[in-house]
Amino acid sequence: MTLSWPVVAAVLFGALLHAGWNALVKSSSDKDLDMAVIHLIGSILAIPLVALVGWPPLQAWPFIAASVVVHIGYYLALTGAYRHGELGLTYPLMRGVAPLLVALSATLTLGETLSPLAWTGVIGVSAGVLVLGLHARAFAVPKAIGFALANAVIIAVYTVIDGLGVRASGNTLQYVATLFLLDGWPFALLVFATRGSALGRYARRRWPLATLGACASLGSYGIALWAMTRAPVATVAALRETSVLFAVLLGTWILHETFTARRAIGAGAIVCGVMALRLG
Repeated sequence: MTLSWPVVAAVLFGALLHAGWNALVKSSSDKDLDMAVIHLIGSILAIPLVALVGWPPLQAWPFIAASVVVHIGYYLALTGAYRHGELGLTYPLMRGVAPLLVALSATLTLGETLSPLAWTGVIGVSAGVLVLGLHARAFAVPKAIGFALANAVIIAVYTVIDGLGVRASGNTLQYVATLFLLDGWPFALLVFATRGSALGRYARRRWPLATLGACASLGSYGIALWAMTRAPVATVAALRETSVLFAVLLGTWILHETFTARRAIGAGAIVCGVMALRLG
């Protein structure tokens, strides 16, 4: 498996979608309710997809079940990180550490061995992402740091699970559609059990934006899993984290945030890492 330019382009587009729906959650007034509504709508949108493409084969179901369980922890850790810390800190920390963990475990779990140049790319992307997010005040919010690091581990776990699962399935659309069909309900029910009718009131007000977030989430992860059937999981996982770079560029362009020297260094490291991934 090699990382071709069409796969690179697709994953970069998926990274842009991923940055978009994470920014949507962070901008909301209630992170738990927003996460629940977005992924509940994602489950509903997946129903016609499953009807169209069918169920995945039996050998994919253990991976889907494991992924659904792990994703509950992901949603809890993600909302916790966004509740206690800024998007500009928590998002890069989560997304920068996870690719390194995936790459370290890929040899044992996926039988993939990265070349030295590909390792350089993974490290370059991860380092660039961390440079974009970490700053002098970062460790003044230890709860945010804790949730973000815990979620980095969770992201690595479900990335490996789904990388194995989509390959076992043999059909990316079947796997992704079924995963999203089942994935949104457990966290939504957990939020409903603790917040009651507030979930329904929030959904009625937020559903147009939440639908955009759900489409972005479905598209982003669907692209990533498709790419994992055509390129090493570790390189796709690293390339996907360029979403942090897109978040910074959008902030500079739309929100007129300052593009500092630290951000320039981080962006340069990510670009060099992407090139090394492609050449490796």
